[in-house]
Amino acid sequence: MKKKLRRLPDYVKKAASMIRTEDENKAGRPEKIQNLSKKTMLFLFARLMNKSNRDAEEVLELFQPLFEVEVSYKYIERLYSDKEVSMVLHNLFILLLQDEDISGNFSGDGTGYSFTVTRHYRSDPKKSGKKYGYAFRMIDLDTGMYVGFGYSNKSEKEAFDKAIEMIKDFGIEMDSVTLDKYYSSGKILKIFGEKTKVYAIPKKNISKIGFEWSRVIKRIIENPFDFMKTYFKRNLSESGFSSDKRRFGWIIRQRREDRKETAMFTTTLLHNIFFVRVKVS
Repeated sequence: MKKKLRRLPDYVKKAASMIRTEDENKAGRPEKIQNLSKKTMLFLFARLMNKSNRDAEEVLELFQPLFEVEVSYKYIERLYSDKEVSMVLHNLFILLLQDEDISGNFSGDGTGYSFTVTRHYRSDPKKSGKKYGYAFRMIDLDTGMYVGFGYSNKSEKEAFDKAIEMIKDFGIEMDSVTLDKYYSSGKILKIFGEKTKVYAIPKKNISKIGFEWSRVIKRIIENPFDFMKTYFKRNLSESGFSSDKRRFGWIIRQRREDRKETAMFTTTLLHNIFFVRVKVS
């Protein structure tokens, strides 16, 4: 983890150097921070503090010699919708994955983030409505790195679809994936096809779950112990969500949808920076 943190500025510079903008001479007031990599580092630092933008503004006063600029809480908030910063974060996510030996054996799960301090997703029995946003993350079982992310203000299923689309866009091969009962449907099994081994527990009405489950049922019958051993590795997803919320926060303070998505994606990115390489046995 310390090695990653020491190399983070270099990672960010490389991610920023991959971006080319057409309109060099922008109209209007010039940017406070002209250097894109420095602007991204400022954003990551503010997000890591897990404080309100006003509190972050005050803390950044102490680090003014480091960033060489004074910024307001409004400037910090606008970074969440800065397209160039979003592109750097996307490139940074890819660069971090390229330096890891991704196994192709994944676990996926969804969770919710509250938009108010009065509601907590874990303790709320309903877990629905406009008071929550939903994130789905796919984690590599060997490295503990997130390889896919999706956000939705409607449902975990929509967030799941976006995460799968991201993995496909990255060209990452999925050898196996473990999912909980929420994703136990024939439609989801069709998404993975024949090449990916799916480890999931069928729902109660097993007689109506369809032909797509035949390969899963066959693996359960052939070796139930190995199947369940692999299935319960999905606990890594739950422990990842738990540690992420403790470290980076369980509240999303942004109000615009694009900024909410950026905040949740940055949590995914920070996880990959701070997570220590593990081996799930």
